[in-house]
Amino acid sequence: MLEEDFSMIEIKDTMRVAKYYNNRDVRIEEVPTPKISSREVLVKVIASGICGSDVMEWYRIKKAPLVLGHEIAGVIVDVGEDVKKHKIGDRVFVSHHVPCNTCRHCLRGNHTVCETLQNTNYDPGGFAEYIRVPSINVDRGIFLLPNEVSFEEGVFIEPLACVLRGQRIAGMSPGKSVLVLGSGISGLLHISLARNAGAGRIIATDINEERLKLARKFGADHVIPADTDVTKEMLSATKGALADIVIVSTGAISAFIQGFRSVEKGGTVLFFAPTDPDMELAIPVNEFWKKGITLVPSYGNSPLDAIEAIELIRAGGVNVKEMITHRLPLSETALGFKLVSEAGASIKVVIEPHAS
Repeated sequence: MLEEDFSMIEIKDTMRVAKYYNNRDVRIEEVPTPKISSREVLVKVIASGICGSDVMEWYRIKKAPLVLGHEIAGVIVDVGEDVKKHKIGDRVFVSHHVPCNTCRHCLRGNHTVCETLQNTNYDPGGFAEYIRVPSINVDRGIFLLPNEVSFEEGVFIEPLACVLRGQRIAGMSPGKSVLVLGSGISGLLHISLARNAGAGRIIATDINEERLKLARKFGADHVIPADTDVTKEMLSATKGALADIVIVSTGAISAFIQGFRSVEKGGTVLFFAPTDPDMELAIPVNEFWKKGITLVPSYGNSPLDAIEAIELIRAGGVNVKEMITHRLPLSETALGFKLVSEAGASIKVVIEPHAS
């Protein structure tokens, strides 16, 4: 098959987007195709993943209606005259959030609390036929896809980068035992990455039997239904050992409480998922003080994490392709949101804006 000549592509004045009003109301609308300035690029979106945060309605509804989507891979189809690092035809992953790299947080390695990172994005969002990439994202948020990485694998770069950062903060190292609470897409990425990193025993939980089967497939040694006494079941499976690292990858408050009960002395509980905004958590301070337990949160990723994620996918260290359960055209984005919000049969839903 001959490679498509993107320098000859005709970019129409309007394009289709999937606009989010709420989890049950996602509409296909026609909007003007973004115009780029001299330091910007236009990317044709080939694949765009639906993230669990996209269906976090309490968070998204405040800004609705809007075009969501931040896990994209595509092809550059237009470049501004002052852009030198990229060219038409480049296969790319584009980060929606990028840091300033100069504030005190960035200089200390805490890129994800940088104000610039939390306020940058592309236009209008990944569930669109095209996106305009602002100059700051062009400068530090566009990454070439290796030939070995497909577009649909490229949608995993952002979520895997987040997982890489989280496990680094949690002190992952070979031989450590890991408990992953929640085996959705984030949990499966954590399981697969922990296995790749040489973790010792890996235990996973979920309320969904199919997800427990997938947890085993991607590297868990033991799986436990989340609606049982997880700590008791884990102690039985491990002959009395708790977990060196507990990763909470579900927003259920019960999972956070379970994490406290299941971590070994001197261990770490990683808060990888947020709860609803009004949730508060009572911490048994004396117990954690005596046992020397560390509680750490992890949000987002930095450009260096994205680079590491790309190489990990290229090398086959994490088999992300087998995590895709649904591939849908843009016209079926509403179905995709339904599948993800119901958290049932789907794991990773990928939207293909130019598929028929």
